[in-house]
Amino acid sequence: PGFLRALAEGGAPRAVWTALPGPHWPEEIARAVAATLASGRGALVVVPDGRTAGRVDAALTGLLGRGHHALLTADSGPEKRYGQWLAVRRGSVRAVVGTRAAMFAPVADLGLVAVWDDGDSSHSDDNAPFPHVREVLELRAAHGRCGFLLGGTNCTVEAAQLVETGWALPLRAERERVRVAAPLVRTVDDGELARDGAARSARLPSLAWQTVRDGLRRGPVLVQVPRRGYAPRLACERCREPARCRHCAGPLQAPDRGDLDCAWCGRAETAWQCPACGGLRLRAQIVGARRTAEELGRAFPAVPVRTSGRDHVLDSVPDQPALVVSTPGAEPVAEGGYAAALLLDGWAMVGRPDLRAGEEALRRWTAAAALVRGQPEGGTVVIVAEPTLRPVQALVRWDPVGHARRELAERAELGFPPVSRMASVTGPSEALAGFLATVELPAEAEVLGPVPLPLSAAGRPGGAGEVPPGEVVERALVRVPPGSGAALAAALKAASAARTARGGGDPVRIRVDPPDIG
Repeated sequence: PGFLRALAEGGAPRAVWTALPGPHWPEEIARAVAATLASGRGALVVVPDGRTAGRVDAALTGLLGRGHHALLTADSGPEKRYGQWLAVRRGSVRAVVGTRAAMFAPVADLGLVAVWDDGDSSHSDDNAPFPHVREVLELRAAHGRCGFLLGGTNCTVEAAQLVETGWALPLRAERERVRVAAPLVRTVDDGELARDGAARSARLPSLAWQTVRDGLRRGPVLVQVPRRGYAPRLACERCREPARCRHCAGPLQAPDRGDLDCAWCGRAETAWQCPACGGLRLRAQIVGARRTAEELGRAFPAVPVRTSGRDHVLDSVPDQPALVVSTPGAEPVAEGGYAAALLLDGWAMVGRPDLRAGEEALRRWTAAAALVRGQPEGGTVVIVAEPTLRPVQALVRWDPVGHARRELAERAELGFPPVSRMASVTGPSEALAGFLATVELPAEAEVLGPVPLPLSAAGRPGGAGEVPPGEVVERALVRVPPGSGAALAAALKAASAARTARGGGDPVRIRVDPPDIG
């Protein structure tokens, strides 16, 4: 109430909001927008994707009525979207909700900027100059002296830093209220599945099996699987050597039963043979959502099984018994909430070699678990992961803020972002060495590397680029203490401009504060 009152009175409060579990957060954002409009100012809300924008759009329409806000998403089409943009530019519409590009919307007399789920990778633009929604809205709030709201069911390390430095204040419910709204979270060790033969046909330990069976008596059950497809990663059945493409060395996958192709170049593989032992049979290293749905369908033959993923994303499911198998980020909203949820293969999310692996896993888990009914209504979540891991314990306690604060403290001690400022410089080894030799870095800068990039990052589209045969792509990290970020950026920009002016040579890719440095 205090935050809404400050907005309605024309103030500029800044808050990091940890929303309660449940589907009601779009209505809360709509109330913040309405309070801002009541003060005679405009409001801007940026969300990760079109589905989420649709939920906020519906909440704003229900509270404000039609014609009082604009929806800026790619799904609207270029003509409608441009018309909405013009309406905002001319000041006839003072409230905007949209996806990433909406962060630059020219809202007149801005009174509030809000971003939901700032840890989602959709908020970060992969094209230079790599703007991030959270950072752009922070600048707009500071320069425009308007309110700032960063919300989510999770809490990122950057959000914890905003609170730690006093730039924003925390906005969250009391622990007793959180316990009532959150579901009961139970853990199952990955190793228990190998020892448990009672439910092996469905790849579920007994606790998960019982949770699914009890949940189906009361409503739909959500099953989150980290990978899409049928068998997204394969290995030799005899020696466990990963199966790779003969043409580009990319990982082989089975998007459908019986089919085999490369995840990088797309070439079909019809006569695979293990180069290490000569074996001809494959096994699945990781089981995808499609195969999980197939196994659950056999285990619960009388229950409909629905899938939601990149190829076909469901917006919502009815309040009827059903198994909903989804990849992270594609979970549909259940009418009345899910009766239970299973979070499978937790090792695949926590075990990634990335600084943000634990934070990202917890974000994915809380987003799915927040769709489950509260503990008083019997809502239960079972996570198949090592119970002693910090993200798993944070989920059990439903304490994303505590997890983010501990992560921030550790990164401060080790000199990792976001406490320090870091730049990634990537390119062919000779070009990278020449660039580092010419750049005039600040005196306090520390250069880490360069080191060769792994093939997964350097040898396929979307990494450092297509690598010619025999070429080695390397990456160097340049780190400076807090307060020296502007000097680092200026030095890298000057060296890049001088190199471009000279012409020739292989390109070098520079990114300040890269999203992952694993």
